[in-house]
Amino acid sequence: MSSLRSICLLRLSAIGDTCNAAAVVYAIRKHYPDAEITWVIGKAEAALMAGMKGVNFVVFDKKQGLAAYRNLRHQLKGKRFDALLVMQVALRANLASLCISADRRIGYDRSKSKELHSLFINERIEPTDKPHVLDNFRQFQKALDIPLGPPAWRIPVTAEDNLWAKTQLDPTKNKHLVITPSASNLERNWLADRYAAVADYAISLGFAVYLCGGPSEHEQALAEKIQEHADQPLKNLVGRSNLKQLFALLGAADLVIAPDTGPAHMATAAGTPVIGLYAHSNPKRTGPYLWQRYVVDAYTPALQELRGETPEESSWGQRLKGRELMQNITTEQVTSMLIRCVQEQNL
Repeated sequence: MSSLRSICLLRLSAIGDTCNAAAVVYAIRKHYPDAEITWVIGKAEAALMAGMKGVNFVVFDKKQGLAAYRNLRHQLKGKRFDALLVMQVALRANLASLCISADRRIGYDRSKSKELHSLFINERIEPTDKPHVLDNFRQFQKALDIPLGPPAWRIPVTAEDNLWAKTQLDPTKNKHLVITPSASNLERNWLADRYAAVADYAISLGFAVYLCGGPSEHEQALAEKIQEHADQPLKNLVGRSNLKQLFALLGAADLVIAPDTGPAHMATAAGTPVIGLYAHSNPKRTGPYLWQRYVVDAYTPALQELRGETPEESSWGQRLKGRELMQNITTEQVTSMLIRCVQEQNL
């Protein structure tokens, strides 16, 4: 084992990606229990990860503009790390890495480098033939001589967060389905009437159904539309939880349905099965890591139709555009996957 005494990880956003990065952080903590670990992270993401044992969080608030870089430099003034993991190739993150002093500046392999990433590093991770974001993240721990065992996330929640989650659950039901219907990119959202039809079907199977999400107007509007289309009552918790409470609720649920959005990865980190609804990005790259078999995949056929490619032939980060793509996911596909989950997970 090498004598790494201080390690800095740079992954600012987004919620789903930082959930995946949390598994690497835990592996580092476990392998180097005496090392000082610092995570440079976005403001909302830090709120979710807060309380992680043995990790010093340095918040980079992109809304501050240039001041965010000055604050980062100030907070890390006089520190030099044995290793810096530059786990984000966006130019904002690359520039932020200039505020961090480190002997080893480890970044992505050439095939995944972009936005001048190569100029900010002096060492690269090994490429992997596995497409998932987490598998690529795990190459950073391999660069630190950490074995690639099964991932563990260990995102902490408080007793208060767990109590809040417990009090939201219908005490008359023993099966709980959480639907987090909205993504930050609106074209990734499924249709309100189809969400409602699946919710009604889940209720017929004995589930209590909860709608969850953030406080934005578009998330609340979608939840209201789903309620309007549903024949059965749904508990609407959209905008009524912080990220820690939402994480606790996802962990308390028996099943989650979500499009390509952060809560799908939060639920995975919390150990809850996820039915992912994907049409714009490759679910083998960005889907719920442990629950690939439960993804309803409209991406692969759309990629073949629009570009004449398979996911294996396409570039690693290839996304598809078009509000109509999520319409290719039918209610019947999702209810069939729901039945499969019920059977395989003994729900």
